[in-house]
Amino acid sequence: MWEAEFRWLQTAISIRHADTVDVKFAVWTDGPRGIEDRHEKIIALPHAGLLELAARSGHPLTDPWCMKLGARHLQYMVASGEDLEKPLVTLSSADMDRAAGTMQPA
Repeated sequence: MWEAEFRWLQTAISIRHADTVDVKFAVWTDGPRGIEDRHEKIIALPHAGLLELAARSGHPLTDPWCMKLGARHLQYMVASGEDLEKPLVTLSSADMDRAAGTMQPA
Protein backbone atom coordinates (compact mmCIF):
# COMPACT_ATOMS: atom_id res chain seq x y z
CA MET A 1 0.00 0.00 0.00
CA TRP A 2 1.45 3.33 -1.10
CA GLU A 3 0.63 6.65 0.48
CA ALA A 4 1.30 10.07 -0.98
CA GLU A 5 1.21 13.56 0.40
CA PHE A 6 1.07 16.69 -1.73
CA ARG A 7 3.89 19.07 -0.78
CA TRP A 8 3.84 22.00 -3.16
CA LEU A 9 3.29 23.31 -6.66
CA GLN A 10 5.80 25.80 -8.04
CA THR A 11 6.91 27.30 -11.30
CA ALA A 12 10.27 25.65 -11.79
CA ILE A 13 11.86 28.59 -13.57
CA SER A 14 12.42 30.04 -10.10
CA ILE A 15 14.15 26.94 -8.70
CA ARG A 16 15.58 24.95 -11.63
CA HIS A 17 15.54 27.48 -14.49
CA ALA A 18 13.13 25.15 -16.29
CA ASP A 19 9.92 26.19 -18.03
CA THR A 20 7.77 23.73 -16.11
CA VAL A 21 5.22 23.62 -13.35
CA ASP A 22 6.62 21.29 -10.68
CA VAL A 23 4.27 19.30 -8.45
CA LYS A 24 6.04 17.75 -5.47
CA PHE A 25 4.83 14.76 -3.47
CA ALA A 26 6.20 12.68 -0.61
CA VAL A 27 5.48 8.97 -1.09
CA TRP A 28 6.00 5.99 1.21
CA THR A 29 4.83 2.47 1.91
CA ASP A 30 3.94 0.65 5.08
CA GLY A 31 6.47 -2.12 5.43
CA PRO A 32 7.17 -4.82 8.02
CA ARG A 33 9.15 -2.30 10.09
CA GLY A 34 6.44 0.34 9.98
CA ILE A 35 6.55 3.31 7.64
CA GLU A 36 9.45 2.88 5.26
CA ASP A 37 11.57 5.78 4.07
CA ARG A 38 9.72 8.63 2.48
CA HIS A 39 10.74 9.50 -1.04
CA GLU A 40 10.27 12.81 -2.80
CA LYS A 41 8.80 12.75 -6.29
CA ILE A 42 8.60 15.85 -8.42
CA ILE A 43 6.35 15.69 -11.46
CA ALA A 44 7.45 18.37 -13.94
CA LEU A 45 4.75 19.57 -16.33
CA PRO A 46 6.29 21.47 -19.29
CA HIS A 47 4.57 24.82 -19.68
CA ALA A 48 4.30 24.65 -23.49
CA GLY A 49 2.67 21.21 -23.25
CA LEU A 50 0.28 22.45 -20.59
CA LEU A 51 -0.82 25.34 -22.80
CA GLU A 52 -1.41 22.96 -25.73
CA LEU A 53 -3.33 20.50 -23.55
CA ALA A 54 -5.46 23.28 -22.07
CA ALA A 55 -6.29 24.58 -25.55
CA ARG A 56 -7.14 21.10 -26.91
CA SER A 57 -9.18 20.04 -23.89
CA GLY A 58 -10.87 23.34 -23.15
CA HIS A 59 -9.69 23.05 -19.55
CA PRO A 60 -8.41 26.27 -17.98
CA LEU A 61 -4.79 26.17 -16.86
CA THR A 62 -5.14 26.37 -13.07
CA ASP A 63 -3.13 25.27 -10.06
CA PRO A 64 -5.71 22.63 -9.04
CA TRP A 65 -5.65 21.14 -12.56
CA CYS A 66 -1.83 20.94 -12.49
CA MET A 67 -2.00 19.28 -9.06
CA LYS A 68 -4.46 16.69 -10.43
CA LEU A 69 -2.30 16.02 -13.50
CA GLY A 70 0.72 15.47 -11.25
CA ALA A 71 -1.23 13.22 -8.89
CA ARG A 72 -2.62 11.13 -11.74
CA HIS A 73 0.83 10.65 -13.20
CA LEU A 74 2.16 9.65 -9.77
CA GLN A 75 -0.63 7.04 -9.57
CA TYR A 76 0.44 5.77 -12.99
CA MET A 77 4.07 5.56 -11.86
CA VAL A 78 3.14 3.51 -8.79
CA ALA A 79 0.85 1.18 -10.75
CA SER A 80 3.26 0.63 -13.65
CA GLY A 81 6.61 0.95 -11.86
CA GLU A 82 7.69 3.30 -14.66
CA ASP A 83 10.21 5.95 -13.54
CA LEU A 84 9.51 5.08 -9.91
CA GLU A 85 13.21 5.22 -9.05
CA LYS A 86 13.51 8.82 -10.29
CA PRO A 87 13.03 11.77 -7.95
CA LEU A 88 12.23 14.12 -10.88
CA VAL A 89 10.07 13.08 -13.82
CA THR A 90 9.37 15.45 -16.72
CA LEU A 91 6.16 14.52 -18.52
CA SER A 92 5.90 14.23 -22.27
CA SER A 93 2.81 15.44 -24.12
CA ALA A 94 1.57 11.84 -24.23
CA ASP A 95 2.07 11.53 -20.46
CA MET A 96 0.04 14.68 -19.87
CA ASP A 97 -2.70 13.48 -22.24
CA ARG A 98 -2.90 10.20 -20.31
CA ALA A 99 -2.97 12.05 -16.97
CA ALA A 100 -5.72 14.37 -18.23
CA GLY A 101 -7.72 11.28 -19.23
CA THR A 102 -11.31 11.83 -18.27
CA MET A 103 -10.91 15.13 -16.41
CA GLN A 104 -13.63 17.47 -17.55
CA PRO A 105 -13.27 21.24 -17.96
CA ALA A 106 -14.28 23.23 -14.90
